[in-house]
Amino acid sequence: MPINLSKGERISLEKVAPGLEQIFIGLGWDINATDTGADFDIDASIFLLDSSEKLISDKHFIFYNNPKSPDPNQSIQQRGDNRTGAGEGDDEIIDVNLKTVPPDVDKAALVVTIHEADKRHQNFGQVTNAFVRVVNCKDEQEIVRYDLTEDFSVETALIMAELYRKDGEWRMNAVGAGYEGGLQALVERYQK
Repeated sequence: MPINLSKGERISLEKVAPGLEQIFIGLGWDINATDTGADFDIDASIFLLDSSEKLISDKHFIFYNNPKSPDPNQSIQQRGDNRTGAGEGDDEIIDVNLKTVPPDVDKAALVVTIHEADKRHQNFGQVTNAFVRVVNCKDEQEIVRYDLTEDFSVETALIMAELYRKDGEWRMNAVGAGYEGGLQALVERYQK
């Protein structure tokens, strides 16, 4: 049975799944029946951050055009870009090998943004059932889940959650913070 987090809650992945090594992070959403004249293209990305919560390098921004982390093990990989969000379950998936993530990565910020939101007159108020979940690859069991319940009526970018290290173990923080300005707002937040 997965642990359901509320906004702001933190949990140790080691405590809920001892010995956890390989996970995937599933992100999903549904689009309200709203006609904006264009399809929604929501993108999941990860910013790999150092101890000052800044992007280590441009290569540490994982998204559809840079789907693998720059470390030799490619310990974090995005599986692909779902351009419609159609269907049940996870819309985008990111694989993480917790044992091989380099020590200079202190935190991974999991974000979703709406591609060309301003041009398409779209925002996260038109999106429902957004979630992020952590699944143990070993047995395909969902460990932790965070369902977004806020109404983000003007925001075009969301920090869904963070994976971070503390006392030698990986933890998850359910963030649920919205931003106007799309992906660029998050890039500005995390760049050195």
